[in-house]
Amino acid sequence: MPEMKAARAYRGSDVLQLEQVPIPTLNEGDVLIRVASAGLAPSTMKLLAKGAFLHLPTVPGHEAAGTVEQVGSGVDPTLLGKRVRVHPMLSCGDCVYCGSDREQMCAEAAMIGQGAFGTGTLELYARYHDGGLAEFVRAPHWLIDEIPDNVSFDLAAKVHDLGNAVRALKCAGPLTTATAVITAATGTMGTASILLAEHFGINRLILVGRSAERLQAARALIPHLRADIIALEELPTDWEATAALTTRIRELVPAGPEAVLDYLPAGPGAEQTLRSLANGGVFVHMGGNAAAITIPMREMMLGCWRYVGTRACTRNDTTTALNLLASGKVQAEQLITHRFALDDVNTALTAVAERRTPMWMGVVRP
Repeated sequence: MPEMKAARAYRGSDVLQLEQVPIPTLNEGDVLIRVASAGLAPSTMKLLAKGAFLHLPTVPGHEAAGTVEQVGSGVDPTLLGKRVRVHPMLSCGDCVYCGSDREQMCAEAAMIGQGAFGTGTLELYARYHDGGLAEFVRAPHWLIDEIPDNVSFDLAAKVHDLGNAVRALKCAGPLTTATAVITAATGTMGTASILLAEHFGINRLILVGRSAERLQAARALIPHLRADIIALEELPTDWEATAALTTRIRELVPAGPEAVLDYLPAGPGAEQTLRSLANGGVFVHMGGNAAAITIPMREMMLGCWRYVGTRACTRNDTTTALNLLASGKVQAEQLITHRFALDDVNTALTAVAERRTPMWMGVVRP
C-alpha cells in the first residue's frame, strides 16, 4: 500500500510524531489532495491536551490547500489537477443552524484535522478526522473550494482564518464609517481583520497589542486607512487594575468606538475595551478568554451595548474572503510571514503558539 509522510498526534504526547502511514483510500464522494501548504494554528496542541481530538492517533491540521490527486466515485473527474483548499467545518447540513449560516453550531460540528465540538453522533468526523499536516489529505468533495489564480497555496491554506475575521466583522455590523478597536492586533486574527475592516464599513481603527514595534508593522498593512495604536507595554504598569486601557481609548475616541473586535486570549483587556464602547456599540469576542466580565447588566443596558460571542466561520464567510482575494480588493500574501518544512512541524507549532518573534500567519509545506 502506498505511503506518505504525516505528523500524527497521540494521546498524552505534547509533540507530534513524524511517521510513514498509508495514503488515505477513497470512498464514494471523496477527494484526495496532494498538500502544498497547511496552516498552523496555536490551538492545535491545546486542543489535543483538552481531549478535543476524539480519534487518536490522528493527523492534525485543519487548514490545507493543494492539488486534487484523485477522486472517488460520484465526483466530477474534471476536479483532477485543480488547485483547491479544504473547508474544514463538518456539519449535518440539515438542521436550523446549517440552514442559517451557522453550521459551526450544528450538533455534528467538528473540523477536519482539529477537534470535535458538537454533541451529536459525529459520524463525519469519524471518517474525516485526519487533517493536512501530511503529504496527502482526504476530504468530502462538497468541502472543496477552487483557489483563484491570483492566490498562492500558502494564502489559500489560511483562508479559514480570513473567514474567521469575516465572521467577526459580520457580527459587528452593519457598520457605516465606523471606528473599531481590534485587540491582539498583531496576531493572526488581528492582522486578518485589519486587512478586511474597510470592506465592512470601518474607516478608522484603534489597534491594541503588547508591542509598539509590532503594532507599527501591523498598521503599515493599511497605510490609506486612519489607524492609531495602543501598546500595552506603554500603559502604566498598573493598567490592568486601573482601567487605563479604557481611558486611553476614550482619549483617542471621546465618544467611544462603535465596535470592538476582541481576540485577546486572557486578561482584563477585554472588559476594558468593552467599557470604552460608544452608546449602541457592539463587542465581538473570538479570543477564548476565560476572564470574567464584571460589568453590571444595568451598565450594559444604559449603554445599549451588544455583546456577541462567536467561534469559527462558515462556508459563506470563507467564500466572501475568497471573492475579495480573487477580485484584488484585498492583498493578503504579506500575511504569510513564516514557512516551515513538515520535518520541522514541532518547531513550527511552538513558534506559532509562543510568538516570541513577530509572526502573523505560518504554514507548513509538506
